[in-house]
Amino acid sequence: MAVNQRCGQRVVKALLGVMAVCLAGYILGPPLYWHLMEAIAAVTRSSSSYYSCPPCTCDCNSQPLLAIPQGLSNASFTDCGKHDPEVGEDTEKNFAELLSEELKSREAEASENQHKADIALLEAKKLTSQYMKEADKCNSGMETCEEAREKADAALLAQKKLTALWESRARQKGWKDKAVKSQ
Repeated sequence: MAVNQRCGQRVVKALLGVMAVCLAGYILGPPLYWHLMEAIAAVTRSSSSYYSCPPCTCDCNSQPLLAIPQGLSNASFTDCGKHDPEVGEDTEKNFAELLSEELKSREAEASENQHKADIALLEAKKLTSQYMKEADKCNSGMETCEEAREKADAALLAQKKLTALWESRARQKGWKDKAVKSQ
């Protein structure tokens, strides 16, 4: 029994080891593969550039063209090495014109956007001014109402005092309130 148990433990350990190696390969495999491919590509590029010739640094205008064999009359071949200053200037002019037009269109667009923003700001200022006038009117009306209420309170208080004075004098003279008798 002990032998079977030890054998079973070894099998479990071996399976766990195989699973660990597979898991490590699954996790580390793709990055290692891509690094290896990049290294091989770099080595291939460097070895191919070792055997290739360096780029030519010649001035085609100063050196005569090779003689064209009989039967080949391709004029574009002879024109290939020639430098045409008019074409370069025309291209530069066209490019400059295109850039100038682009700048003008963007400037016009920016100007239009600025104009719209200025109009919106002006309208906002008008509305703000109108609301401030309405608020001032409202505040003025509130102050007037408050003053009138205070005057009315003062007049009512004075009237109550005067009424109380006349009532006390009338009672002193023997006047009795009919409403008091009915109670």
